[in-house]
Amino acid sequence: MTESQTPSPSLPAAAISGDGPVHVRRRLFRDRLAMHCVTLGGMAIILAILAILFVITAEIYPLFRAPSLTTQTPVDLDLPTPPLFLHVDEYREIALIVTEKGPRFVSATGRLLNTPHIPALDSVSVSTVSNLSDDRILLGLSDGRIVPMDISFPAVFDETGKRSVVAQAAIGEAMTVVSGRPVSLLAFTRHDEGLVTVLTTGLRQLTLVTIEETTSPLGERTRSLSIDSLSLSLEGEITSLAVDQRGAFVYAGGSTGQVALVERSSSGVRLAGILPDVGGNQRAAVTALGFLIDDRTLITGDRSGGVYSWQVLEEPGGERKLRRIYAFDRHDRPVTAIASSRRDKGFVTLDEDGTLYLAYGTSGKTLAVSDGLLDRPIALSFAPKADGVFAADSAGRLVQWHVDNPHPEISWRSLFGKIWYEGGLEPEYAWQSTGGTDEFESKLSLTPLIYGTLKGTFYSLLFAIPVAVLAALYVSQFLHPTWKVYVKPVVEIMAALPSVVLGFIAGLWLAPIVERFVPALFLFPVVLSICIFAAYYLWQTFPAQVRARLKPGTEVVLLIPVVLTASGIALLVGGFVETQTMSGDYRNWIYQTLGLTYDQRNSLVVGLAMGFAIIPLMFTIAEDSLSNVPASLVAGSLALGATRWQTALRIVLPSASPGIFSAIMIGFGRAVGETMIVLMATGNTPVMDASIFNGFRALSANIAVELPEAPEGGTLYRVLFLAAFLLFVMTFLVNTVAEVVRLHLRKKYRYL
Repeated sequence: MTESQTPSPSLPAAAISGDGPVHVRRRLFRDRLAMHCVTLGGMAIILAILAILFVITAEIYPLFRAPSLTTQTPVDLDLPTPPLFLHVDEYREIALIVTEKGPRFVSATGRLLNTPHIPALDSVSVSTVSNLSDDRILLGLSDGRIVPMDISFPAVFDETGKRSVVAQAAIGEAMTVVSGRPVSLLAFTRHDEGLVTVLTTGLRQLTLVTIEETTSPLGERTRSLSIDSLSLSLEGEITSLAVDQRGAFVYAGGSTGQVALVERSSSGVRLAGILPDVGGNQRAAVTALGFLIDDRTLITGDRSGGVYSWQVLEEPGGERKLRRIYAFDRHDRPVTAIASSRRDKGFVTLDEDGTLYLAYGTSGKTLAVSDGLLDRPIALSFAPKADGVFAADSAGRLVQWHVDNPHPEISWRSLFGKIWYEGGLEPEYAWQSTGGTDEFESKLSLTPLIYGTLKGTFYSLLFAIPVAVLAALYVSQFLHPTWKVYVKPVVEIMAALPSVVLGFIAGLWLAPIVERFVPALFLFPVVLSICIFAAYYLWQTFPAQVRARLKPGTEVVLLIPVVLTASGIALLVGGFVETQTMSGDYRNWIYQTLGLTYDQRNSLVVGLAMGFAIIPLMFTIAEDSLSNVPASLVAGSLALGATRWQTALRIVLPSASPGIFSAIMIGFGRAVGETMIVLMATGNTPVMDASIFNGFRALSANIAVELPEAPEGGTLYRVLFLAAFLLFVMTFLVNTVAEVVRLHLRKKYRYL
């Protein structure tokens, strides 16, 4: 008989078991270390997210920073007579001043540089001046002649490499238009065929001078001159003139608020219409007219201080009319001058008190206001780089404003509201960041992109939620355990497929197949349901001994041939339906009946492809939630006589609803942020159409497409960061709501 061994009295039992003070201290130290590591990791994640938000916000903030006009100290020009015209170079170092005595170049500090000599001015004076944005100027003289003048401001470097700007002027030959009468108002434009000049020498008399230049096959250039006169039926006299860059339309403002629209064509000149009152029944004289860049929007200023933008729209009958687009902030005094930017749709207006208003034509918004230091300002010029404004008054003083307005086209309305763009028939949401000309007007509305993001998410979840949730319910509650071991890992492996591969397959392989079998695809759910019910009733007719041989949870094997059969039937029925009811072409039938067009890469293809991408994620989370429902609840329900289906539907599904809801929300977040599938499987067109047969452009895909071409720090660059911020906000709000709902559901069903 062996004696039992007892621990030595000198060794405490706690030390032998490893629970002594030393081990306890080590364990507590490890617990505290783990706690601090987890806390540090969580704080690092939060700080990383905050850092990302800070970077995004720093890029977005300049978009919404208010523009500013900074007034410089006025300088005296010592002019012999009041200025008639003002023009500055792109460096804002030299200004051209035209008075009755002729032109002169002065520095920004008021120093006289040179005075170009014009022989035609030896015995007459300058009565009016007009210019184009390409530094071409036309002088109207008091004897009825006009003199062209080309100016330039080249930069030169001396021997030491110091840069300086010089002023140059090329004087053209004087041309007699109306002999003996002064030219009171003048406007001109240069187009592909020559020069169109419009001037007035009487109260309502309009004279159009057209100079056309042609080149023969031998290179000989010929010039033809034609002069047309037109008497306008205005109530008062003509007070302002403007002509568009094509020379097709002439606008004449009257002293009673009327604007006459004169159309010029190869057949002659005609009065196309008269706008009764630009100021709205105020009959205030139109004191200034001007075009925005590209000459498609007309800006009017009147004696009551009103400033309006207009566009020529063609009516259904072919008649062209001026339609008012925006009314800008009103001046307190009459408007004396309008100057437009050469880089964007911005412009400035000046009134008799010298108050300057900076506005933007596309948004209809007045951006900044600066009180003037001038006495009855006459001439106004917007610097070519849109970074400065110059004005001169009747006393010969020159004032400069520094313009800080890097993102004039951005406003809450332009980003999220409807904008009436040039050439449009009505306000619209539009995204078009680039164009083919320098005059292109960027359209940066984020609304179509937000709409497209939600549209793609909706159609993908419409396909993914039923498949993922029902599949998870079947696998967790009905599928045989032996099969479950293989099914779940296979589905999870699907989540490892790169989205770019799914997008490539969807765009190049799936989209053409879907296009061929759209009727069959829509009939497939109906045909499949009928086939499953038919197979069920057919299975019930089999002997019990045969049905008993099928193990519970393996019924899905019998459904495989049913699904294949239903697919074949759907293809046959779909072709029959298309032939018999859609005249053999479902695309034309959809267009004729529903007014919808079918694009090969559309929301249907995206829904299938993106649904395939998010189903594994949603399935895994939902299946885990369903499988983790306490077995005691299931056993109790079955013991009380409930069927397996009743137990799954009324006990398991409600208990697992928080996890299922989380799965859906995570799938929603994945769909919102998906890029490559949306980019490759849609037409990537920013349209706002709920049709499943059309494509869309999502925020994420738009960032991927536009960001590589966006200049750093530019408007488009910052708007794309704003789009990224919106994506973050959308997912944050969805996750927050999902967490609140999950906690509510968990509290509601915790006692089941």
